[in-house]
Amino acid sequence: MGVRTNTASRKMRHKRIRVRLEGTAERPRLAVFRSLKHISVQVIDDKKGVTIASASSQEKALSGKVGGNKAGAEEVGKLIATRTKEAGVAKVVFDRGGFRYAGRVAALAESARKAGLEF
Repeated sequence: MGVRTNTASRKMRHKRIRVRLEGTAERPRLAVFRSLKHISVQVIDDKKGVTIASASSQEKALSGKVGGNKAGAEEVGKLIATRTKEAGVAKVVFDRGGFRYAGRVAALAESARKAGLEF
């Protein structure tokens, strides 16, 4: 029996969360992934298995200005909100991906809310 890594623990938490969360066409899932340097987010319709919109701090539009810090997460949150609205979706289900709702994850969520996305 080995030692459980932080990544393995996060994946287990994410599995527990995903049992209750499911993205539909009316309310797709807003899935967040946070790495050490970057943050990315996708809006997913789990019924069809389709990604409706996505945004990342690695995109050319944002890469020069922001990184994986809170300011970068806020910019990514604004960007995903505008792209999701352009796709015709106003309400989403927030999936924090096993990460704590603090710091960059919370900053992304709050900026997406301010930009008009409903959770």
